[in-house]
Amino acid sequence: MNKIMTQPATDIGPRAPGTDPYDGIILIDKDAGRTSFDVVKDVRRILKVRKVGHAGTLDPFATGLLVILLGQGTKLFPYLMSGKKIYRATLRLGVETDTHDPTGRVVQTKPVPKLEHGYIREKASEFIGEIEQAPPIFSAVKYRGERAYEFARKGVKIEIEKRRVKIYDLKVTFLDLPDVTMEISCSSGTYIRSIAADLGEKLGTGAHLKTLRRLSSGPFRAKDALDPKHIRIPSSHHLFRDKIIPLREALPDMMETQIDANIAQKIRHGYQPGYDEVFSSADSYEGYMKLVKGKELVAITKGHHPLGDDRGRLKIMRVFI
Repeated sequence: MNKIMTQPATDIGPRAPGTDPYDGIILIDKDAGRTSFDVVKDVRRILKVRKVGHAGTLDPFATGLLVILLGQGTKLFPYLMSGKKIYRATLRLGVETDTHDPTGRVVQTKPVPKLEHGYIREKASEFIGEIEQAPPIFSAVKYRGERAYEFARKGVKIEIEKRRVKIYDLKVTFLDLPDVTMEISCSSGTYIRSIAADLGEKLGTGAHLKTLRRLSSGPFRAKDALDPKHIRIPSSHHLFRDKIIPLREALPDMMETQIDANIAQKIRHGYQPGYDEVFSSADSYEGYMKLVKGKELVAITKGHHPLGDDRGRLKIMRVFI
């Protein structure tokens, strides 16, 4: 029987065949002034891939890591989105905007006293942990079937329900009043704009998010991403192609187990294998697991610790053809 691999796979294998010429992900360092969808359109044009998406929107004014999903890679969206994010954010104290960022209309200004680094650091540390956060009114959060920003643009006031997010760490790295630069490690779904506005309120000065850069998402880093200037190079196809991360390698932190060609073919035709068809009697696991044939990602399954002799069938979450 196949044994569970406890270490992430690191070798690069061939991409699984699909309807698109490429399947996997590619890392782009988005520049300011462009939307995430602009980058998606550019990648689609350069690689001639029909199905293209991204794992986590960056606002137009923001820069940094954008994980682009290609072909079958679009099926990885929920697993890539769940990873921890790290941002570098600069706040401008004393100026509040209706969007909580530099693109909005200034709604209030206040003088900024000479605040000590230690005091700002103390107030910022109060955000660490699980917190309730209200998304900005200018956001893509759904409210009664519409995006919140649609109501905001019409001047309609709405109450967006708060959501729980987790701030793993928040460090004040540079102080040049009225600007405060921080590095924030947080869960998916965290609005850094809201942290900026809320910290400004705690400091009594008000604030908005002046700049934002995503440094990492899950295991991936902005320093490993393609520079946005390559998008504008006519002969960039080969450069982009060589930077594609295959499906199996796109989830390096997820455990995997090898399956044989017969089981792989059955799964790809809708078969739900029994636990003992994939694992030995001593194996058990919880969470998500990659089922791999050679270097190809065949499926993602969700597991559990089996009880007694009734191991049942695996729950196949995604299949890659």
